[in-house]
Amino acid sequence: MSGQTDTEPTVDLKSGVNEVLSIIDQEREREIITRRFGLYDRRETLEQIGELLGITRERVRQLEKAILIRLKIASEDGKIESVTTLEKVFIRNLTEMGRIARVSDLTDRLLGKTTDQRERAHVAFIAELAPNLTVVSENDDYYNAVGIREYGDEKKIKTEVDAIVKAVKAHGEPLTIEQLHEQLSYEHPSHVQALASVSKLLAHLKDSWGLVKWPTVNPKNIRDKIYVILADNGKPMHFSEIAGSIKASSFKRKDVTTQAIHNELIKDKRFVLIGRGIYALDSWGFSKGTVSDIIADVLRKSDVPLHRDEIVKRVLKSRQVKETTILLNLQSKPEFKRVAKATYELAEKN
Repeated sequence: MSGQTDTEPTVDLKSGVNEVLSIIDQEREREIITRRFGLYDRRETLEQIGELLGITRERVRQLEKAILIRLKIASEDGKIESVTTLEKVFIRNLTEMGRIARVSDLTDRLLGKTTDQRERAHVAFIAELAPNLTVVSENDDYYNAVGIREYGDEKKIKTEVDAIVKAVKAHGEPLTIEQLHEQLSYEHPSHVQALASVSKLLAHLKDSWGLVKWPTVNPKNIRDKIYVILADNGKPMHFSEIAGSIKASSFKRKDVTTQAIHNELIKDKRFVLIGRGIYALDSWGFSKGTVSDIIADVLRKSDVPLHRDEIVKRVLKSRQVKETTILLNLQSKPEFKRVAKATYELAEKN
């Protein structure tokens, strides 16, 4: 039929979650599960739920564990149709995502949009019950993630993620996924990328992965963002161009004024003014100073007086200024002495 497509059918998470909850007989037990997973509102702690229901924190924990065991057994026995159906959809998507994914990324893919916390909670809940899925709990080192159980339990996944972090640390600078794949024994680069995305200790910018504390992959302030833009461009830029590139980037908090960017360029030693509003990275070999400073440096490094054309040529290697600006400085500044026709040396050169 002309109206049919091969696209993923609409995923009805809400109905699936409601079917699971309908299996729980006691209202108190449903309250515990919905509040612990944040299925309708924000997630709540054992203490908060205990206070609401008039029971101890420990009793809430015991009830939660017992309920989940019952639901998991029912799922394994194929008695919860929605879990069986959704599990297949999850696995199909996870296979294309590198076998594991953050819950947020998987939910966004399933629903084809940027999802909210409740929708993500629904995915995490279904995954917790699905016998063929592994859930990675969130803590300071790992994001809440879902993987295909065939490829490892939570402990194995965390060990693999740790190995990637260790490889990045050992390298000391950002790596591409292809480079990481060459160092590690995984079947496909997509699996390496999927595992790396689970770690809270790693960040990436485009295809460069590094530690989250490295500004080259996780620029947090304006100066770091300027550095990344210039390094990525590979050549000097006007401060207004830098501002435009930051605003067009995928950086967080990128809505900064051109004036603010110009101010940061002036303050940071990593950036060198090499022309009217044009900046370069000092790591590219540019040195700070006025045009006359650069002329003086050129003459100081030369063993013989230089013709003005040669001086202009050498100055333009480190400054994007007009030729007339160089000549004007050469002719008007007392530190430069003409020793022959259009030929100069430092006035106080020893």
